[in-house]
Amino acid sequence: MAVAADDKGLVPFGEYQTWYRVTRPAGAGLPALVVVHGGPGSTHDYLLNLAGLADHGWPVVHYDQIGNGGSTHLPDRGADFWTVELFLAELDNLLRSLGVADDYVLFGHSWGGPLVARHAATRPAGLRGLVIADAPASYPLWLDEARRLRQALPAGVNETLTRHEQAGTTDSQEYFTAMRVFYDRHVCRVTPWPRDYLASFMEIANDPTVYLTMNGPSEFHVIGTLRDWSVVDCLADIEVPTLVLSGRHDEATPATLQPYLDRVPGARWVVFEESSHLPHLEEPERFTEVLLEFLTELKGKGAHG
Repeated sequence: MAVAADDKGLVPFGEYQTWYRVTRPAGAGLPALVVVHGGPGSTHDYLLNLAGLADHGWPVVHYDQIGNGGSTHLPDRGADFWTVELFLAELDNLLRSLGVADDYVLFGHSWGGPLVARHAATRPAGLRGLVIADAPASYPLWLDEARRLRQALPAGVNETLTRHEQAGTTDSQEYFTAMRVFYDRHVCRVTPWPRDYLASFMEIANDPTVYLTMNGPSEFHVIGTLRDWSVVDCLADIEVPTLVLSGRHDEATPATLQPYLDRVPGARWVVFEESSHLPHLEEPERFTEVLLEFLTELKGKGAHG
C-alpha cells in the first residue's frame, strides 16, 4: 500500500497554517482525491489507508483541519471563531494552494460529509465527483437517531450516560466506559481499535477545543454549535456524480443519509454489511473495491479534464 507521502508541509491559511500530505502515483493525469476528515476536531490519521489509492493512479491529499493535528492549534478561541464557514474557507484555500482546484474529487467522512456537500453545492468548476461516507445530512436527524441507538444499548448503559450528561461529568471514567459500549457497536467494530483510529482519537483528547465547541463530549451527545446544522436545503444544487457510503451498524443510520439520496441528483448508496462508522478500516478490501469502481466511472466520464 502506498502510504508514504511524497510531499508533506504547511500551507498558509490567513494568519494560520494547514498541514497536508500528498501521496502521488507513478503516473499522472487523474484528479486528486482530497480526503476531508470528521470530527470536527479530529485528524487525518484514521483515514490514512486511503493513500493506498495512489497505487491505482489517483493522487491522494490528506490534511488536518485547523485546530488539530499538524495544523495551527487555537485552544483559546471560542464558538464565534469555530464556524462551518471557517472550514469551508480552509478547504477552498487548500485546493488552490496545492494546485488541484481545477481537477479534484472530494471524499468527506462523518462531519466531513456535510462539509463537502456544502462545498459541492456551490458548483465549483474543478470538482469531478463526491463521496459522502458515514455522514449525516442533518444534525437534528443525527441526534434523533442517536437517541434511538442509545435506547437499544445493553441495560443500564444509556442510564449511566444520561446521568453523567445531566451532571456535567462526561469527563469521568464511568462515562468513558459506557461510551465505549456505543462506540464498539456503532463507531468501530474492530477490536482492538486500529492504530490509525486510535491516533485520531488521541489527537482529539490532546486538544478537544474544536470537538467540544462544535460537537460535544461524545459522538452521540451533540450539544455544540452544530446541533441544529443541516445541509438538506442545498443538496439539490450538487451536480457531480455522488456516492454515499455507510455501514450496516453505523451511527450514521439510513435515516441520517436519506436526504442525500432523495435530493442529490443520481446519488447512489452502498452499505457495508460488516461495518459501522469506519468501513474503510472494518472492511478495507471491499471498501477499496467500491471506491475504485466509482473513481473508474469518473475517469470514464472524463474526470481527468
